[in-house]
Amino acid sequence: MSSFPDYYKILGVSKNANQDEIRQAYKIQSLKTHPDRLAKANPAEKKAATEQFQAVADAYYMLSDATRRREYDDLYASRGPQDRTSEPGSSANFFNTFASMFGGGTPSAGAQSPPGAAGEQPDADHVFADVFEDLLRPEVQRHAPWWAWLGAICGAGLGFIIANIPGLMVGAYAGNRLGAVRDAKGKSVAAVFSQLGGGQKAEILRALAAKVLGAAASQF
Repeated sequence: MSSFPDYYKILGVSKNANQDEIRQAYKIQSLKTHPDRLAKANPAEKKAATEQFQAVADAYYMLSDATRRREYDDLYASRGPQDRTSEPGSSANFFNTFASMFGGGTPSAGAQSPPGAAGEQPDADHVFADVFEDLLRPEVQRHAPWWAWLGAICGAGLGFIIANIPGLMVGAYAGNRLGAVRDAKGKSVAAVFSQLGGGQKAEILRALAAKVLGAAASQF
């Protein structure tokens, strides 16, 4: 393979970075490269951002697990500096060539392997949702109460028919709670986030960027 992905350079960390530094670097780089932030991008720009976002996810997947990282480091050491690159296309080639070596391993604290069979290139959207789950959950719940609102409207109408204004209030509350159960039932944060519209995703990503990038800036 002529080019070898330098996952340390892709994440912007040193080779001696600890797990917390790798996780924080992933948060920063994934927010900078997430294609859904580019609402007005042309197809070429969107494609480039998607490739970079995938490469960042690949880097986190490889370096966030102690076993995978050790195996990657062995390959990394066998490549000269001239063979290593931060170009995103090199990551896809790497997985096509070496991914079968990296099916094992147990995620370290705070890191999760994305779904998929051993040896597959990770799903970048699921990696993102796993890492950002705590920050995404309130944003997703705020943006996607479809059944809660529909339940409130239907309950209010039925309650008004039965008992006028008091019935409307009770029916709206009951319908809202039943709808909220349906909103949450059996859906992961990743699934709900993926179903949001482009504008809603962009708004959530801007909010996450303000929190994460602002916190990162305050550390320097």
